[in-house]
This record gives sequence, structure tokens and C-alpha cells, in this order.
Amino acid sequence: QVQLVESGGGLVQAGDSLRLSCAASGRTFSTYVMGWFRQAPGKEREFVAAISWNGGSTYYGNTVKGRFTISRDNAKNTVYLQMNSLKPEDTAVYYCAAQVLGRFIPVTVSTDSRYDYWGQGTQVTVSS
Repeated sequence: QVQLVESGGGLVQAGDSLRLSCAASGRTFSTYVMGWFRQAPGKEREFVAAISWNGGSTYYGNTVKGRFTISRDNAKNTVYLQMNSLKPEDTAVYYCAAQVLGRFIPVTVSTDSRYDYWGQGTQVTVSS
């Protein structure tokens, strides 16, 4: 069983930055594909970013490409999402997720049903 705990959300103004963290339990964190998704009220869950087990490959959703950066520290069992130039449309609950046996290809890492474990989410609100 893997437990994921997100932190770092909050209320910011448009143009500000935030860094989300996701701490994972378990000794095999370094073997997981890790992803970030978000869900705004009344909308479907949206893929944000994913990172391979060693951090060597990353993939981003079109709406955040160039503004957000995903990274991981396997020594700390933590994955991060650095969010810059935030916009009001980035307002959502952000979830991290772990894919235990994932191949790092776009269709796999961007599909929420491919992930095995999820955190409880952290709210990000961007005011205009």
C-alpha cells in the first residue's frame, strides 16, 4: 500500500508561483511513475504533469506546458510541482498519483485510470 500526501496549496494572485509537494510512503517510491492531476468544480479531472521513475523523462498537459515543472527527489520520497505564472483558470484541487507498473509513454502517464494510488488533494486558488 502506498500513501500519498500533498501539501503546498493555497490562495495566490494571478502571476504568482506555488510549489506543491507530494510525500509518499513505501520503499519502492523510486520505481513509480508519478503524476499530477487537477480537478476544478464542475469539470473532469485533468492531467497536469508526469515524471518517470528516475526523473529522466517528463510530460506535461498542454495548458501548463512552459509554466509548470515536475520534479522528484527519490531520497526523500517526494515529487514536486513548481507552478509559475499562475492564472485564475489554474484554480483546482491538485492530486498526485502513483503508477506502480507504468511505462512512460504519453497515453499511459496522462490517463488517470492508469494510476494505482492517489493523494487526498490540495486546493490551489488563483485570484485575478
